[in-house]
Amino acid sequence: MKFITKRIHAFLDYPVAVALIAFPFLLGLGESDPLAFYLSLITGIAALVLTVLTDHHLGVFPVIPYKVHLTVDFLVALVFILAPFVLSFEGVDKLYYLINGAAVLIVVSLHKPEMSM
Repeated sequence: MKFITKRIHAFLDYPVAVALIAFPFLLGLGESDPLAFYLSLITGIAALVLTVLTDHHLGVFPVIPYKVHLTVDFLVALVFILAPFVLSFEGVDKLYYLINGAAVLIVVSLHKPEMSM
């Protein structure tokens, strides 16, 4: 039941990057630890750069293989899920990272493998 294609994933990347940059300001992240604010902000900037450089139809300078992009997404999901526990985030900070980590993990796990020609 894997249905998220490379094309769908590409369309998700830009809004997710912008959200990761904007949400720390909008939600007031960093109340339990300032790192909660900066982790999302820096990850959002990195996600934007990664998307611009990924080899998919929305990549501006497609130099990073899509499989590498998926691996980075998976690692970000793990960091986001572990961060609240390792860094002792609480409240909104903790919830934000657990929800985002789970969402990214779901998207990566539902990725439909590409067919080789």
